[in-house]
Amino acid sequence: MRLVGRDLPGAECGDYRDVHVGVQRGAEPDQLVRADAAEAVFEFEVAVVAGPDGSRDFKGPFVQGKRGERFFYLTWGELPPGGQFAMFRRAKLWFGDLPEAGVGAGAVVGEVGLTDRAGMPLCAGVRPPGVVWG
Repeated sequence: MRLVGRDLPGAECGDYRDVHVGVQRGAEPDQLVRADAAEAVFEFEVAVVAGPDGSRDFKGPFVQGKRGERFFYLTWGELPPGGQFAMFRRAKLWFGDLPEAGVGAGAVVGEVGLTDRAGMPLCAGVRPPGVVWG
């Protein structure tokens, strides 16, 4: 899985400073990128397995949610120099939106704009066309 985030909101957004974004691994942020970068690229592995009914299911440390509703999070937080990450919002992207061809080939690439209409970090549920899977 590879997700490329473009149009980052900047390291200072509203009342937030030292803003970073990462993909959530379990309960923790992973692959953090400062929100004033030109782009954020997240790469991680996800296992595709057959569910009890034969449908595809997703497993791995980045996978969240119950069977049939699997997703992953992009997590936003403040990360001051020498400090700890303090999450303030997340964006949810669903594995069920991935194209069959990419899943079958074992490689899926997506692109997403990471700034919402108010100029803040993208949050809430993100589905096509908000994310483009290829």
